[in-house]
Parts: sequence; structure tokens; C-alpha cells
Amino acid sequence: MAQPIGNHFLQIPGPTNVPERVLRAMSAPTIDHRGPEFAELTGEVLQAVRPVFGTTGPVVIYPSSGTGAWEAALVNTLSPGDRVLAFETGHFAVLWREMAEKLGLRVDFVPGDWRHGVDPAVVAERLAGDSAHEIKAVCAVHNETSTGVTSRIAEVRRAMDEAAHPALLLVDTISSLGSVDYRHDEWGVDVTISCSQKGLMLPPGLGFNAVSEKALRAGEKAGLPRSYWDWQPVLQANRRGFFHSTPATNLLFGLREALRMLDDEGLPQVFERHRLHSAATRAAVRAWGLETLCSDEREHSPALTAVLLPDGHDADKVRELILHRFNMSLGAGLGKVAGKVFRIGHLGHFNDVSLAGTLAGVQMGLELAGVPIDQGGVEEALRVLKAA
Repeated sequence: MAQPIGNHFLQIPGPTNVPERVLRAMSAPTIDHRGPEFAELTGEVLQAVRPVFGTTGPVVIYPSSGTGAWEAALVNTLSPGDRVLAFETGHFAVLWREMAEKLGLRVDFVPGDWRHGVDPAVVAERLAGDSAHEIKAVCAVHNETSTGVTSRIAEVRRAMDEAAHPALLLVDTISSLGSVDYRHDEWGVDVTISCSQKGLMLPPGLGFNAVSEKALRAGEKAGLPRSYWDWQPVLQANRRGFFHSTPATNLLFGLREALRMLDDEGLPQVFERHRLHSAATRAAVRAWGLETLCSDEREHSPALTAVLLPDGHDADKVRELILHRFNMSLGAGLGKVAGKVFRIGHLGHFNDVSLAGTLAGVQMGLELAGVPIDQGGVEEALRVLKAA
């Protein structure tokens, strides 16, 4: 397609489509970030964001990507040489491990096949074997954006409690927050990590840490170097309605509007909508005769679906064809599944008709690329949507 016609279908698992309401909010004139109007904005945003995390505690906001929020979680709670327990659930779990090692942490990395989430039984086994309590934190990716697998964090917490182990629980919700049911306080999470450009329906640029009292206490003794990422100056400034460094003012305008949209719909309905779209997408994949990368029925992501292609077919070529023919972007396979899968994002500002159009484009693209599929994937997805 020499000149794309019509709206672009951005069906990657983030950044997601930004709603008009949010775009308009961000287009407001920039205001004085030391003035009373900004202090009011800060107070409103910091209060409204807490229910999305499922917490009544503090949420620290940085002008950053999710990668920065990863680093903030580590450097505020741990010291050089500390051991952490982490799990190879996908590409982003691997990247988080690499960051931890660069920061001087010792990572016990449990290998995985990228088709399953964190195994709570392995958590229990590893912690039970750590009688000296050398492991200071368990790091888990809630929703692996590279694989479409959602780990069962509540069960991970139960395993930690049954082992009576004092390790902190650090959880990446970068592609799940605002799309997948998540409960920071109820599940006993110590640091929840997230960012703006996925379920929160914003452009990239904001990183988040929701922080427990236990994590704040750990921060008093943590020895990893930190300056920009230090929670304490941010929290101190937040008490007065400000930030310790220049904030991303217009993104905060957008965040306020996005949080209003989530509240207008109601978080239970938001989570149900994502669950439904995930189920409809999987119904289409099954009808095509293809597999999802996730192989545990308990762990299918409500936010995205990774589709595994048969041997001999290049997922990147399918994506390229779909982009040029239908003006639709799908997520690439990452790391060791590059070229083997493509990812359909169905999160954020998204409805039934958007999903139907997305799956129609995927079905046509698969056929044109010569991937052997059965007919009826779109119809099967529509059946699921109509039944709801």
C-alpha cells in the first residue's frame, strides 16, 4: 500500500491507542509545576491511581519508561550482592534479570519454556530451601508481554507465606495494569511496577511504583546507589502536591482523564471486557487450527494473545504483509520466539467491533501469506462476543 487509507489499526500490545478524551486533555496549555493548579492536579492523580493498583498506599510516579520503574523497584529495596529469585517467563523477564545483574545483584534465575508463568510450587520449593533467608526478593512478571502468559501472583504470594519467608515480592504489571485484575494490597505485593502506554491508554513516558510499608522499611537499609530513582524525595514533594524534579505535566493531564475513563466504566467491567476479548481471540485462533503460545488454560492473558505459526512460516513476513495490505500493526515475536509468533494486542481503548476488524485483518493476512488455516476464525470470535 503506497498510501495508507483509513485509520491505522495499532494492535501491538503497547503502546496502545490513545483515546480522543486523553489526547484532548494532554493538549491543554502547560502550567507552572510549582503553582497551586498543579498541586491540585497532583493530589487528584495520586489519589485516583491507587484503586487501579488495588492499593491504599503510595504510588510513586516518574517521567520514565517501564524500564526505569524496574530499576527504581530494585535500587530502593536491595543492596549490592543481595540474592533475588526470578523466573524465565519470557523476553521481559530476561531483560529484568539482566538489569538486576548489572546492578550487582545475584539472580537465581529459574529456567522456563516461555509458555508458562511463574510456578508457585517452585517458589515454595526454592524459598523452603533458603533457611538462611539469603533471598531478599522474588521478582515476577505478572503479564509477560512477549508471550501472552499471565502468572498467578496470588498463588505466588501464598507460596511465600506458607514458606514463612521474609523476601519482598516485586511484580511487573507493565502490560496488565488497567487491563487485568490486580490487587497490590490483597496479594501482599511489596513493589508493583508499571507504565503509562498500555492499559492506562497514554503515550509512553510515565513509570510507576506502588510501594508497601515493608518496601519502604527495606529502603531505609538498601545499599544500591540511587539518586533520580530515590522514592523519598518524590514522596516528600508529593505531600505538598509537587515532584522533586520536573514532571511530565501534560502526561499527568492525560493520566487524570484516563483514570476518569476507567472509573466511568468501572474496573470490574474493564477487566471483564478484556477477558471477553481474550476469549474471543483464542476462539478464532483455535478455529484457524493454530496454537497460542500460552499452553496453560489458567494463564491466558486478557491483554494480548501470542499466536504460534507452523514450522516453515515466518511470522514477521505475515506481519509485514498485514501492515502493507491492511494498515494494521501486530506485535513481533521477541527473543527466542522471534519469527515464530505474532502478537495481537486487545487491551486499552478497545471494543468488540475493533476486535472483529482486527481478527478479519489477521485472517486475510494469514491466507494471503500462505499459512494453512481453516476458515471460520472470525465467525467463531463473533459467536463468543454475541454470547456475552
